[in-house]
Amino acid sequence: MLVNLHVKNLALIEEADINFENGLNILTGETGAGKSILIGSINVALGGKVNGDFIRKGAEYGLCELTFKVHSDARIKALKALDVMELEEGVVIISRKILPNRTILKVNGENRTINEVKQIASFLIDIHGQHEHQSLLYKNNYIGIIDRYLGKDAIPVREALKKEYSQYLSLKKQLGEYSMDMEQLNRQMAYLEYEIKEIEDAGLKDGEDTELEALFKKYNNSRKIMENIQDTHDLLSEREESVSSLISRAYKNVSAAMEYDDGLNNIFAQIRDIEDLINGLAFDVSEYMSDMEYDEEQYAYVEERLSFINKLKQKYGNTVLEINRYLSGQQEKLDSLKNYDEIKNRLTKELEASQNTVLSLCEELSGKRKAAAKLLSKDIEKALRELNFLDVRFEIQVTKTEVFSDNGYDEMDFLISTNPGEDLKPLSKVASGGELSRIILAIKTVLADKDDIEALIFDEIDTGISGRTAQMVSVKLNEISRTHQVLCITHLPQIAAMADEHFLIEKNVNNGSTVTTIQELSMEESVGELARLLGGVSITENVMNNAREMKDLALRSKTTNMI
Repeated sequence: MLVNLHVKNLALIEEADINFENGLNILTGETGAGKSILIGSINVALGGKVNGDFIRKGAEYGLCELTFKVHSDARIKALKALDVMELEEGVVIISRKILPNRTILKVNGENRTINEVKQIASFLIDIHGQHEHQSLLYKNNYIGIIDRYLGKDAIPVREALKKEYSQYLSLKKQLGEYSMDMEQLNRQMAYLEYEIKEIEDAGLKDGEDTELEALFKKYNNSRKIMENIQDTHDLLSEREESVSSLISRAYKNVSAAMEYDDGLNNIFAQIRDIEDLINGLAFDVSEYMSDMEYDEEQYAYVEERLSFINKLKQKYGNTVLEINRYLSGQQEKLDSLKNYDEIKNRLTKELEASQNTVLSLCEELSGKRKAAAKLLSKDIEKALRELNFLDVRFEIQVTKTEVFSDNGYDEMDFLISTNPGEDLKPLSKVASGGELSRIILAIKTVLADKDDIEALIFDEIDTGISGRTAQMVSVKLNEISRTHQVLCITHLPQIAAMADEHFLIEKNVNNGSTVTTIQELSMEESVGELARLLGGVSITENVMNNAREMKDLALRSKTTNMI
C-alpha cells in the first residue's frame, strides 16, 4: 500500500506530506484546486513524462517521493528479482528529483532508469486516470485485460510462445538469405573466394601489426635514438668529467682515507658497488650502440609490410585478430553457400516445424483465453449490475486472425447491451462516457480479485454519473477497499461519504503566490466538505443535516457490509 506521499515545489504545491491509510482514501476539492497535480505528481514519480515547467516558479528543483509498504511475500520476491534492495520490512521508496534539464530517479536510494521504475511500480500500484476509460474504445487493449484475468495460468504458454516465435523469426531471417538464383549464388561465392584468398595469401600472424609498428617507430627514429644513446655513453664513460671517472676518483679517495679510519669500510663498499654498476651500465649502452645498425633493406620491408596490413585493416578489421575473425566468418559463409540447397532445405523444414509449434501454442493460448473470456464476461456482467446496469448483457468475443505474433493470433471485442431487447453491439459504438467509467470500474473490480496489487488509484471515476448510480459506485469502491487500498479523487458527495480517510485539496494565495495545500479532515470537517459538495456556495443548516445523514448512512452501510 502507499503509506506516504511527499511533494515539494511541483506546480502549485509548495510542499505537501500526506500519510495514507488502508481502506478508502478520498480526495476532494474545488475544480482547479490541484487534484490533477497530485495525481500527476504520483505519475511523475513512477516514471511518467515531465516538463521542466512542472517545477514550481522560483524553485531550483521539484521532488516527489512515494513510500510503499509491501505485505505480500510474492511481491517482495518479485521486487528482489528486479534488484530492489534494502527491502526492510517490505518498505519501497521511489523518489524523483526534477531539475530544469534532467531528472534523478531512485528506488530505495539507488539510481534507476524510467523503464526500471515503471516495471517496479507495476507490482505496487494501479492507476486509473481520468481518461483511461477511453482505452475501452480500442480493441487492441482487450487482450491485456483477458491476460491479466488469466494471471499465472497463462504464463507458461505465453513464455513458450514468446521463445518459439523468436526462434521462428530467426529461422525466417536465415532462410531469407537463401533466396538467390544461380547467377547471384555464383557471384556471391566468387566474391567470398576473392576475399578469403587475399587474406590467406597475406599470411598474417597474430600480433604482427603491433611488432611491425614498434620496429617502424624504431627505424624511423633511429637517428634521434643514436644521438641520445651516444650522449648517454659519453656522460657515463667517454668525457673527461664522466660519471665513471668521477666515481673512480671518489673510490681512490675513500680507499686512501681508509688507512686512517676503519669506519669508512661501509662507504667504501657502497662506492665500489656504484663503480661496478656504472661500468656495467656503460658496457650495456656500448653493446646497444653496436647492435643498433640501420638496415635500409629491413626498414623498407617493415614499411611496405605495415602499409599492406593497414590496407587490409581498412577492408576487414582494425587489428590482425579482427581480420582473422573476418576470414573465419567469410569461410563459414562460403561453406554454407557450397551446401546451399542442403541448408535451404533444412531451414525450410525447421521453419515449417517452428511455425507449427507457434500455431500450436497460439491455439493453446487461445483456448485459455476463450475459457477465461466466458468467465470474465459473467464476472463483469455481475459487477455492472451492481453498478446500476439493471438489464445489462456483456460478452467477450474471441476471434482468430490471419496473422500471428508472440502474443498469439487472437482478436478481442467487448460486446454489450444495456437495454432490454437490444442486440449485443461493440462497446466502442454504444457506451457513453459515464457508462465507460462504470465499465472500467467493473473491470478493475474483477481484476483486483485476480492480482495482488495492494494500491489502486481512481482519478474522477464519477465522470458522467449521479444519483443512485453514484451511490452504487460508492458501494463498489467500498467493497474493493476491503481487500485493497483505494485512493479516489471525486466530486460526488455519495462517494466522498464512504471515505475511511478524507483529504481536502485547496488552492490559496499566500504573499501574492498561489499555493495548493492538502489537509486530512476530521469527521466533522469531512461532514462540512460533504455539505459543500451538496450545497455549493450556500451551505444552510438543512444542507449540513443532509451531509451528516449521508455520512451516517455511509458508516452504517460500511458496518453492515463488513458483517
